[in-house]
Amino acid sequence: MSEGQELVAEPWRNVPREEAGWMRPHLPALRRVMVKGVQQHVPEYARPGDLVYEEIVERAVGHAMEHFVELIADPDISWKDVHQVYFDVGYGEAVEGRSLEHLQNAMRVTSRIAWRHLSVEADRLGKSRSLIAILAEANFAFLDELVSAAAQGYARAREKAAGEREQRRNRLLSLLLADPPVPPEVLREQSALAGWPLPQRLAVVVLLPRQGSGGESPAGLPPHLLSGHDQGTLCLVMPDADGPGRVDELASALGGWTGAIGPSVPVEQAGTSLRWARRTLDLLTSGVVSGKSGRRSGLLVRAEEHLSALLLQEGGALPSLVAARRLAPLTRAGEKQGLRLAFTLLECLKNGFNATGAAAALCVHPQTVRYRLGQLQEIFDFDFENPEFRLELMLLLQVWIREASGENAGSV
Repeated sequence: MSEGQELVAEPWRNVPREEAGWMRPHLPALRRVMVKGVQQHVPEYARPGDLVYEEIVERAVGHAMEHFVELIADPDISWKDVHQVYFDVGYGEAVEGRSLEHLQNAMRVTSRIAWRHLSVEADRLGKSRSLIAILAEANFAFLDELVSAAAQGYARAREKAAGEREQRRNRLLSLLLADPPVPPEVLREQSALAGWPLPQRLAVVVLLPRQGSGGESPAGLPPHLLSGHDQGTLCLVMPDADGPGRVDELASALGGWTGAIGPSVPVEQAGTSLRWARRTLDLLTSGVVSGKSGRRSGLLVRAEEHLSALLLQEGGALPSLVAARRLAPLTRAGEKQGLRLAFTLLECLKNGFNATGAAAALCVHPQTVRYRLGQLQEIFDFDFENPEFRLELMLLLQVWIREASGENAGSV
């Protein structure tokens, strides 16, 4: 090719058609040499004694060389057959778990061998240098077409495998969260098919829908997580959630998503973890509980850290009715004063009636705490320090404060 001459898309069209004649007789011998070259220079394809595999390689090489010569004889010949052969070869490489790089190396080896033999024969026949240059360009362009076909087959197999794997993992997630629980042997079988080993313990995470996500899972989740939907809710299953840094790792991967994580449970109790994760998310969305998240991390609230709120939620309307009756004196004290007294009593209960500790939590002087405790003893007729009554009182105070103050609670 002379200096400045542009490359063409189908350079074999520039080769005179009659040149195919001297090439055809060399194809059988050339095919055998190309197969041996692949086995010698690409170790991954060296399978001594495997006649079936050798036949596959020889068939692919033969199709390629025959089609190259036929293209010169008739540039409009159909690519369908040879394209399918190399598409299937690429597909098979993916199925067998090999890198596409090995196939590409093999194809480059065969292309060099073919070109070496054809150029030697062309020179022996006295062909012009310009013709040899055009043949070289045609050889390289032809190789590109075959590599493209193989890459398409490889990609198709990978996509199919990924889709099947995702379906199996979704199936496993559904079985894990099923109510009633499915038999253990069914879980083990599906686990093996999905390539997701069953852990000793796991926790279920439920996520709020995120605007613009299209219902998809957060991007970049660790591969050990199962993700999918249960009754329209996006769920994650985290193995060994109690492991060091597991929850922090997930929060970092959520990238701005918000979710709740249920307690860590044995595999057969995954539905229980899901149930408490759902209820914790309800508390989060209603403002009953809150959490913190970094600018880049997601907000992940743990059910175990909000046990009292969950127990109160589980009681339905009963806690509110009991709180209204037992703590009626706080209501009669007025909204502002009642809240001050309620917060003070709650912090005293949390701190074992240590005025200094309660004062630090309330940001007031210890003497103020003692004064308010005196007021509380005047308006109530029960013993605040009775151990059997403390837990119930702490729960009832949280209900009363929430209903009396709403979202603006906090004034002491």
